[in-house]
Amino acid sequence: VQLQASGGGLVQSGGSLRLSCVASGSIFRLNALGWYCQAPGKQRELVAFISSGGAANYGDSVKGRFTISRDNAKSTVYLQMNSLKPEDTAVYYCSLGSYSGAYYYSNYLGQGTLVTVSS
Repeated sequence: VQLQASGGGLVQSGGSLRLSCVASGSIFRLNALGWYCQAPGKQRELVAFISSGGAANYGDSVKGRFTISRDNAKSTVYLQMNSLKPEDTAVYYCSLGSYSGAYYYSNYLGQGTLVTVSS
């Protein structure tokens, strides 16, 4: 399985970015998908995940600001990031995995894309 993320960059506080991640080598539509972030000096944390059926779950810090979505025909998962804050600055990684209720389990992790939010 290969996961290729893109869409990171530099944005001002309050701005928006959309991250994309294309997956190959798996039956995309049967898997849950997630986005993690890792800020400098901090542990990687789960930002959001979406089930195979399209149900989304979000971390508390991004609820109401970020939206995860998927396009099974394009084997792509998206993360729309609005109202960005400097504390959102991190490397963002996409993931393919499974879930049980509100819990997500990552099986594959792609390379990261850097998001930098200036104040």
